[in-house]
Amino acid sequence: MTKFLLAVHVLAAIIAIGPVTVAASAFPAAVRHAAAEPESGQAVGAVRNLHRICRVYALVGVVVPVFGLATANSLHVLGDTWLIVSIVLTVVAALVLGLLVLPGQGAVLDDFGALAGSRLAMYTGLFNLLWATVTVLMIVRPGSTTGA
Repeated sequence: MTKFLLAVHVLAAIIAIGPVTVAASAFPAAVRHAAAEPESGQAVGAVRNLHRICRVYALVGVVVPVFGLATANSLHVLGDTWLIVSIVLTVVAALVLGLLVLPGQGAVLDDFGALAGSRLAMYTGLFNLLWATVTVLMIVRPGSTTGA
């Protein structure tokens, strides 16, 4: 059962978190392009599509910590420091995405002239850095018995 839980956890991370990080990272540049060509329906559509990808995959991404916790419980590592740090960073990443990135994207979609792009890019970078850190912790697992 542990292998199944771990497989779902890793696949969900790749399938859900990957697209959010890519779409969120591409969003500010797409906004700049759409703001430079406001008559271009294709440019505006690309921005709306990137925001939709972020929203949908953020919801799908809930599967990642759910199966991660189930896997950790199965492996009896819930009290390990590396996992607790990963959980805290995951919560912070989710808060950055849900409270800063997605609403920031929505605000930009409401008014391309406002262009809060630099702050939004910073929040997106923070979100990506948090997920990268969690990923490294999941791979390295300080104190791991794998010897890797």
